[in-house]
Amino acid sequence: MKQLFEIDLKDYKETDAVFRRPSARAIIIKNDKLALVYSKKEKYYKFPGGGIHDDEDKKEALIREVREEVGLVVIPESIREYGSVLRRQKSTVKDGEIFEQENYYYFCDVEDRAVEQDLDAYEDEAGFVLKIVDIDEAIATNAAYSSEDYFNEIMIKRDRRMLEMVKQELGWK
Repeated sequence: MKQLFEIDLKDYKETDAVFRRPSARAIIIKNDKLALVYSKKEKYYKFPGGGIHDDEDKKEALIREVREEVGLVVIPESIREYGSVLRRQKSTVKDGEIFEQENYYYFCDVEDRAVEQDLDAYEDEAGFVLKIVDIDEAIATNAAYSSEDYFNEIMIKRDRRMLEMVKQELGWK
């Protein structure tokens, strides 16, 4: 998969241990809009998806994460690679550790039905809901986003840049 861009804050020591947490993220188009996760608490949009377990391949993780976060059922044969984004920064969880996340983005289609979300505690606390939204609204919302949680801020900057790239890729005005 081609790397689209890299976010490397270089705010760590090169000798620090690396914690890798790859993820799979979905680009879902519905009627010229995007299906995104919206955080009611933090007021941002992100692409549905999340961590890839050790025993999963990327597409299995994508299907599972989309179902858990937004209750949409991915059609497996519709999954198409878009590209990846590498993120590296000092861990906010453990001193002397680098957080490294390769985010694999896929275009995919979903079934017309939805199922119940299965959110992790932090996702539930953030008030994750599915929103079918105009891409410009998502870009503007994320551009205005700021947080005391620097980790979240970097994630939202990543997804804002991805939203801009997807808009250009699709030729949306």
